[in-house]
Amino acid sequence: MKYKLVIFDMDGTILDTLEDLADATNYALHQNGFSERTIDEIRRFVGNGIIKLIERACPENTPDEVRENVRRSFVSYYGEHCADHTKPYEGIPELLQKLRVAGIKCAVDSNKPDFAVKELCSRYFNGLFDFALGSREGCKNKPDAGAVNEIISLLGIDKTEAIFIGDSDVDVQTAFNAGIQCIGVEWGFRGRKFLLEHGAHITVKNTGELSTILGV
Repeated sequence: MKYKLVIFDMDGTILDTLEDLADATNYALHQNGFSERTIDEIRRFVGNGIIKLIERACPENTPDEVRENVRRSFVSYYGEHCADHTKPYEGIPELLQKLRVAGIKCAVDSNKPDFAVKELCSRYFNGLFDFALGSREGCKNKPDAGAVNEIISLLGIDKTEAIFIGDSDVDVQTAFNAGIQCIGVEWGFRGRKFLLEHGAHITVKNTGELSTILGV
C-alpha cells in the first residue's frame, strides 16, 4: 500500500534517548534525597510521559508534592541536557530523506515534553518532519489518539493512508485508538517479544525492513 503519512514515536523509535533520560531522572532523584535507578529500570519506566516516569522512579508512597519537586528537577536538568548522549538510530535520517523525496509526509507524536520534541527534531532532523507534537498542557498523552487525529486533520490525510511507527505497547494502543495501522520497531526500548505480546501485528528488525514496507 502507498502511504501518504508516516507518524513516528520519538524515544526508542527514531532517537536513542535512554541515557539522557536516565541521567535526568537520577539527577532529579538525587536532588530530592532518593536513590538512583539503573538504566534498565529507566527503560521500563519510560513511555507514558514525565509524570508517569517520575511516579515509577520515586519510592512507593512518595507524597505528591515531593514527586512534583522531582518532576521540576527533571524538567530543569533535561532542558539543558536532552542531547548530551542522544543520537538517531542507524538508518533513520536516511529513511526520512527517502520518505521526503517520495513525497510522503512525516510527523512525530511523542509523550516527551513538547519543548524537547521540537528541540530534538530541529537538532537531528531539521526539515525532515512536517509536524511534531509532544506532551502539552491540556492535551492527553498517548495512548489517547488526540494528537494523531490532530496531525492527520492538519495535514489533510485520510486515515487509511496513514501509519504509526513505534517501539512500545503505548504506540500500538495509540494506533488502535486512532484507527490506523501500526508497525513496531524491535530496536527500541521494549523489543519484539514484548510488542507481539501487546498487540503488534507487524514488527521490523531494522530500517531496511521498514523502508521496504513503506515503499521507499
